[in-house]
Amino acid sequence: MEKIGERYSLLSYIREYFCKILHEEKDLSPGIAAIKTLLYVLENDKSETVQELDSNFQTTIDIMRNTDVPVTSVASGCELFLRFITFAKLDYKTFDECKKVMFHRGKIFMKKLTNARGKIAKLASTFITDNSRILVHSKSRLVLKAMEHAVSLHKHFRVFVTYSSLDNSGKEMADELKNIGVPCTVILDSAVGYIMEQVDMVMVGAEGVAESGGIINQIGSFTMAICAKEMKKPFYVLTESFKFTRLYPLNQRDLPNEFKYTSGHLRKDLSKEHPLVDYTPPSFITLLFTDLGILTPSAVSDELIKLYL
Repeated sequence: MEKIGERYSLLSYIREYFCKILHEEKDLSPGIAAIKTLLYVLENDKSETVQELDSNFQTTIDIMRNTDVPVTSVASGCELFLRFITFAKLDYKTFDECKKVMFHRGKIFMKKLTNARGKIAKLASTFITDNSRILVHSKSRLVLKAMEHAVSLHKHFRVFVTYSSLDNSGKEMADELKNIGVPCTVILDSAVGYIMEQVDMVMVGAEGVAESGGIINQIGSFTMAICAKEMKKPFYVLTESFKFTRLYPLNQRDLPNEFKYTSGHLRKDLSKEHPLVDYTPPSFITLLFTDLGILTPSAVSDELIKLYL
């Protein structure tokens, strides 16, 4: 009974722990918050077998996927994290030794994620030149980081940010850009076609990267990519490799509903709900800036194979 009680006590705290991270560390994506939560479970779990630990991990992931946050990066990040740490399972005779090795590997994984953002920002900032005009969709932590790095190199550029309905996060992105001295204009989502001829490039983040090299991102990204291609403007994506997911959508309908809606929406009539993300096919993407380097969309599937080998 004691062991059952300990398991219940730990798992009952998971939702609170996960949401607390997101509330207190607003610079973190849901995917990284989910990985930090799995690491917390691994450190405090009292399981005595691999099967018990796996069960607790799966319960934890299910709890996080049923919170009202976008789950695309949660799903891909958790899958890669578990893949990375469970290489240790067959290496040691006792389960305690195995758990210690898994926890050590988990900390290494987190350190890589922590360093990833800076690496991506440096790569992307080299494409930001003096007097360039950049169109950004919504708020992206990575795009903001790249622009901060460009500012530190004394580059001067101007940014246009979509207001980004439904959550109006573009206004927050604009405020943060202005705080670091970047001239910024907030535009209506419907003004993307109008403003596209005035910009030199588009830079967006991603909630997830499909095996095809296409991206899952804030609704409106696909519209922006279509306009960029038609007007022959480069469409750049900044994303961490933990967002690479083994998913191969062919169109918008192929995206799982749990990626397009929060768990709160899923409990309602979806015909009356608006999707939060869309899918941009690889043919509309120029390059992806990642912690694995600068990739073409066609290179994503090769990198996914390496990640899961």
